[in-house]
Amino acid sequence: MIADDGRRAMGATGWDYVTSYRGSVEATLEALHEQVFQELYGDDEQYGDRAALYADESLEDSGTHSMLDVRRIVDTPAGPGRGDWEYCTLRPLRPERLLHHFGTAEPTPQQFEDALARAKAPSSPRSRRSRGTEAMTLTDEQELRWTGHSVLLHSNGEPTHVGFFGISGD
Repeated sequence: MIADDGRRAMGATGWDYVTSYRGSVEATLEALHEQVFQELYGDDEQYGDRAALYADESLEDSGTHSMLDVRRIVDTPAGPGRGDWEYCTLRPLRPERLLHHFGTAEPTPQQFEDALARAKAPSSPRSRRSRGTEAMTLTDEQELRWTGHSVLLHSNGEPTHVGFFGISGD
């Protein structure tokens, strides 16, 4: 499933995806990048491939407003800093935040979808002032634009999907 969840912060776009697990988060991200590229730019004669898209300097400031803006995985779940090296990165959701949002370290695809739905609900606490409180929704975990989070999702104790969410674009 590919979705733009409509979250916007001064021109940025929130996005989320759930896709089949490909043996590692890296392989899953690569496959999803190709899928999203085909959906957004497959018929676009300007970009023959993702390398051509990434070479387009006009996208450096605006981005694609999709997970294509997140290009590398950072293995640590520690929150992002503000250095340039942190932008365009994806990191796993911290273990204590998995427990907070899902009640387990091995959430299911349905639990992830439910957490996203709660975050998008009109009654959800969307205030950035709630950061660090128990009222924070899943998408409020996003601490820095041009970054994202991954959540390994399980069915019957085995990893089957990966959920991604983040904010990019200006």
